[in-house]
Amino acid sequence: MKRSESRILTSHTGALHRPKDLAELAVKKYKGELENEALYDEALTRSVADVVRKQAQLGIDVVNDGEFAKSTWFSYIAERMAGIEFRPGSITSIVLTKSADRAQFAEFYEDARELLFYSEPGAELEFFLATGAKTPTVTGPLAYTGQADIERDVANLKAALDGVDVEEAFLPVVAPGSIQPALVDEFYGSEEELFKGLADALHEEYKAIIDAGLICQIDDAFLPNEWDRRGAEPDWTVEKFHAWAELSVEALNEAIGDLPEDRIRYHVCWGSWNGPHVTDIPLSDIVDLILKVKAQTYVIEAANARHEWEHHVWETVKLPDGKILQPGVIEHVTNVVEHPRTVADRIIKYAELVGRENVIAGTDCGLRMRCHPQVAWAKLQALGEGAEIATKELWK
Repeated sequence: MKRSESRILTSHTGALHRPKDLAELAVKKYKGELENEALYDEALTRSVADVVRKQAQLGIDVVNDGEFAKSTWFSYIAERMAGIEFRPGSITSIVLTKSADRAQFAEFYEDARELLFYSEPGAELEFFLATGAKTPTVTGPLAYTGQADIERDVANLKAALDGVDVEEAFLPVVAPGSIQPALVDEFYGSEEELFKGLADALHEEYKAIIDAGLICQIDDAFLPNEWDRRGAEPDWTVEKFHAWAELSVEALNEAIGDLPEDRIRYHVCWGSWNGPHVTDIPLSDIVDLILKVKAQTYVIEAANARHEWEHHVWETVKLPDGKILQPGVIEHVTNVVEHPRTVADRIIKYAELVGRENVIAGTDCGLRMRCHPQVAWAKLQALGEGAEIATKELWK
């Protein structure tokens, strides 16, 4: 993985806004109403090429496919596995119901439900609602069946890179611990066995990305978020959270197996909704877990108002030798566009703590469904401009 050896490199964390025509075709495809599959495939290939080009134009060095082919960042994997049956219900109700934050701010969550995510009008919103309207239930041994899907994703991204001036490219995938809480288990009977089944299946997707010469980004928002999600349960304790989190990290490392560490980056955040977040677990309480993951780069939310101060963690916690930190210097849940000077200041803080060559500037999380599309592109432009300012000051 490339480092910021002569300038601050930039990247982001995943989901970008789909073009309207692709979103409309995706709705039909997901509902089984698509009459011509080739139309969707053509739109997907064209859209990935366009979004890669746009990232490069805005000064993003490490780009991706916008996650255009996925239903959601985590539940997509259930569609690529044998052993899972989709039943009536809502995956959203499983992962976005009660929590400590929702209990403490019950009036806010009742009054502002439509504000928690940016609800894009039209097909994108329809697609979001449709993909959350099923409950994935584990009814047999898990096995990866998404070979054709990941081959398509790899091919589209690699084709899009042709003739585009960027440093590297990545594909985001889900961690075992960020799909396990969303599954109803009727087969394995224990968290340990379900985690093992997920790890074995996910290894194949991780390997396919790395074998193709791309960076594998493993998304694990549930690692910190599980603390809040189950925080309203009366018997939920720090000890129980850490026991679950240890299982999650062990399963992830098992899924990584002997894959090269320098082709893996690991992303954590505290969820993507526009809420108070006062019950988020501090980074200092989970940084030891994060650093156990066999990844070279750690992608961590750092611009959010609840977590921007956590650069102080790196005053006492040493970033291990050979590792890279990709702090979020762009917040994803507001439509306020950061000033490039603010972005530069955030980058410089981290560079001074862990070394400029060990910092890649990123976003807190994916931008799709969090802010308006026009604003999202302005945020990525501010990211590129801020990195240029920081570079000039760090390489005087």
